[in-house]
Amino acid sequence: MKVLYPGSFDPITLGHIDLIKRSIKLFDQVCVAVVAKSPKDTLFDFEERMDLVKKCLKGFKKVKVEGFEGLVVDYAKLKKIKIILRGLRMISDFEYEFQMALTNRTIKPDIETMFLMPEPNYSYVSSRLIKEAFFLGADISRFVPSYVLKALVRKKDEIRY
Repeated sequence: MKVLYPGSFDPITLGHIDLIKRSIKLFDQVCVAVVAKSPKDTLFDFEERMDLVKKCLKGFKKVKVEGFEGLVVDYAKLKKIKIILRGLRMISDFEYEFQMALTNRTIKPDIETMFLMPEPNYSYVSSRLIKEAFFLGADISRFVPSYVLKALVRKKDEIRY
């Protein structure tokens, strides 16, 4: 059985990777789907996000990284995947994720949403928070893979000029 783990991954964090590692134990294949056009403003463009995700997940045998556009349920249907994986960090995530899961179920009733909670040390980590902390000078090395940290440093240098 396959699972689809969609997101903007701007950037991918160790919290994302934690969920991927745990989902590998539950599914035959994990399709990490990077949305090409996010409704959120992204720091990294689509190609950069794809590159970072692929580098961070290199060597994960049961993981496939792909990009997609449009509705995630349409992409899941296209890939013949019946389960969408979503992470729940804090109770504040629940309302939004629950609303999205119910909307997806209304659009494509044959596709289910499964929620996983990250390890406690990643329960408060979000890409948005990581970016904010980094640009304010915090050491975020315990929250992101080294590839991501290097990309953030490069991006910070680009923004300065």
